[in-house]
Amino acid sequence: MRLVCISDTHSMHRQVVVPDGDVLIHAGDCLGVGTLEELEDLDNWFSEQPHRHKILIAGNHDWCLQDEPADAEALIRNAVYLRDRSIDIEGLKFWGSPWTPIFFDWAFNLERGAPIAERWAQIPSDTDVLITHGPPAGILDKVNESLAVGCSDLARELERLTLKLHIFGHIHESYGQQMLNDCLHVNASTCTGQFKPLNPPIVVDI
Repeated sequence: MRLVCISDTHSMHRQVVVPDGDVLIHAGDCLGVGTLEELEDLDNWFSEQPHRHKILIAGNHDWCLQDEPADAEALIRNAVYLRDRSIDIEGLKFWGSPWTPIFFDWAFNLERGAPIAERWAQIPSDTDVLITHGPPAGILDKVNESLAVGCSDLARELERLTLKLHIFGHIHESYGQQMLNDCLHVNASTCTGQFKPLNPPIVVDI
């Protein structure tokens, strides 16, 4: 199965050249300022993509999905929206979750420790592909050479899981891939640190 991974498009999705595949996965921060109008345009764009399956999670910029969930989720007709839930696609189990540790006052933020750890504890042990908006601590989570901001609670939870693939974004400066303990971690941030949509989608065959 070919997975095409993007994240952090910030409503610039129409500037991204997306290769074909079986599943198109967007790991959050899909919107610019977080409006319903932006989300409707994203869903229209999803309808134009050839992939048989599309998965979307929210990120910290995606305000309407937090503040107006009923109206926002009703607009998503051309992708499966995962908020702390799973989907099985051809025997592969995907789990998606939008939460990131508190940073200023953004959407889908939770305190480090018990509040966010409770969310990670919900991830089923038989998950094959985990989609979170932010990275775990120590994996593709650096905003510069000296500052790493990943979630240590998520990193601890990963020790319980036997994932094949973990897809995230959030930290634009750490776009790329890293294999660790038989799990491929993908930071699929489309936008650079300068909020330019220059990083190409990352394709993974699984």
